[in-house]
Amino acid sequence: MSSQPIKASSVTSASGIKFHKLNTNQWEARDAYHWLLTLHWPQFSAAVFAAYLIINLLFSAGYLLRPHCINGMTPGSWSDAFFFSVETLATVGYGHMYPDTMFGHVVATAEIIVGMFGMAIVTGLIFIRFSRPVARIVFSRTLVLAPFDGKPALMFRVANLRDQAMAEAEFRLMLLRDEPTKEGPSFRRFYQLPLQFDRLISFPAIITIRHIIDERSPLHGCSLADLESGDSRFAASIVGIDTVIPAPVQTHRAYTWKDINVNHRFVEVYHTVDDNALTVDYSRLHATEPISETSAT
Repeated sequence: MSSQPIKASSVTSASGIKFHKLNTNQWEARDAYHWLLTLHWPQFSAAVFAAYLIINLLFSAGYLLRPHCINGMTPGSWSDAFFFSVETLATVGYGHMYPDTMFGHVVATAEIIVGMFGMAIVTGLIFIRFSRPVARIVFSRTLVLAPFDGKPALMFRVANLRDQAMAEAEFRLMLLRDEPTKEGPSFRRFYQLPLQFDRLISFPAIITIRHIIDERSPLHGCSLADLESGDSRFAASIVGIDTVIPAPVQTHRAYTWKDINVNHRFVEVYHTVDDNALTVDYSRLHATEPISETSAT
């Protein structure tokens, strides 16, 4: 492997691996819209404020180019030019200062047009950021490998943090590992691991997802050392419908062979209150406990 610094066009992460993309197509102007949607709220607010400040600085410089183009503005006053630009960009127009020459009218007209387009773009971005559904789903930090119903099973937990149940929740678990080929070099293979159940009509709280390791499983006969030698990784995902909006939501989690707790099980999170009520302890979502050899056999 080369130890030289990587000059990548972009970086994408998937299944716990970073992909440094080299020699991709150059950045396009339309990518700015997608980039703004990927920013966190503090970053997005800073980007909008910076754009707003730059636009006003540019137009205020335009007003300063021609003295007396704005009636009521002190010649050479940057503060007057800047705040007149702010008022014009927002189409407020207090009336104390106004364009007095053709040059002033042209610059003010251009700024009003920029303000109209800018307001529409920012409004659309804010609406999408507020309205798009976000799955409040948490995966267990680890996988557990333990017997279930007399057979070894690979398990993980998923928790719905919303007050409302998710509808039509679909779960998936994929194995990624290196395997040698007949030609010699190893090859990265992908296996969809069948689950004990992979769909719930209603997903209200916490559920344990299991892959039974039988003769048909790609993990059959594999030890932890085998998983390590193949750099085995697991990708877990859930897709469902947020019933409040309603809209589809999706999230996923990556695990490696190091995240597997052998001969452990998840501790109980459900406790009965009465015939129609249960308590669910979310603080124990990630908790596991070792199982005795007697219970494992």
